[in-house]
Amino acid sequence: MTINSSHLYQEIHEQPQVIQRLIDNELDVTLALGQQIHERNISHFVIAARGTSDNAARYANYVLGARNRILVSLATPSLFSVFKQPPNLSNTLVLGISQSGKSPDIVSVVAEGKRQGALTAAITNFPQSDLASEADFVIDLNAGVEQSVAATKTYTSELAVIALLSCCLEGLSKSIEQLQAMPKAMQATLDINAHIEQIAERYRYMERCVVVGRGYNYATAYELALKLKELTFSMVEPYSSADFLHGPIALLEPGFPVVVIAPTGRMYPKMMSFMQKLQEHRAELVIISNEEEALAIAQSPLQLPVDTPEWLSALVGIIPGQLFAMYLAHARGVDVDSPRSLKKVTETI
Repeated sequence: MTINSSHLYQEIHEQPQVIQRLIDNELDVTLALGQQIHERNISHFVIAARGTSDNAARYANYVLGARNRILVSLATPSLFSVFKQPPNLSNTLVLGISQSGKSPDIVSVVAEGKRQGALTAAITNFPQSDLASEADFVIDLNAGVEQSVAATKTYTSELAVIALLSCCLEGLSKSIEQLQAMPKAMQATLDINAHIEQIAERYRYMERCVVVGRGYNYATAYELALKLKELTFSMVEPYSSADFLHGPIALLEPGFPVVVIAPTGRMYPKMMSFMQKLQEHRAELVIISNEEEALAIAQSPLQLPVDTPEWLSALVGIIPGQLFAMYLAHARGVDVDSPRSLKKVTETI
């Protein structure tokens, strides 16, 4: 099987169409959810998620915090499912994010929110799932069947739902137009990164690396690290650039691979300063950016479109990483649709 005929390749390249379909189909229900949040004067969200969906929740931390002044907490599902000691969820939105909507621990968080009288919502690819049945509002990811074990299109669709909710909470200002432009930006990202297959060959024997992002792309660092672990079986750790300087920088030695996500925006000057420190340590830099200054110091530059707003950059920032992980896995002879030890649906308690 050629890589281009794999489900993973096809699903990565479906992402612009999925995001367009999501925006077209889910605006009304997201507006209704936003109205309920305003009417009930809710300023605290509790999000339950695992794996890739948990990384989307990290994006919600920044988007909803920076743009809507919403306090976002990531739930500890074992408090609900194992210890049976759920926290007080009054006057919160309890939001479950799950591609399958099946994991019992995530369902238990939303069910407890409902029992306590909290407003509940679910973001899922299966609107008839157990998770959806516990939610007052259900937002469909509109991703279609995702056959590859490694999630790609459902991840960016989850990010788009969070961005759409942020738009609805602020009253559909020009930000909705920025979001509506994202399918085109995502397609442009796919088009300008056709060379990644050749870049991946350079890292065929890589055993370990770190992935670093900050702000809106802290989530990207976690998601890309997960994709590299799932698909290439490498030891990969995600970090904030700030956290990396508090100890893990001792890992660096000449040639140590560091993947950095550094698009244009308020965080970019800090990321550029950080990359210069990496350069001083002679690290091997794989840089995902639209800034020529950053790309110029990379051993392996992965380019982003120029005109993506920072708050939406995570939707495009992950795409070169998805391609890199896929091509690296393929170079190592991995079945990219069914990497070892993994199932599409993981149900945890």
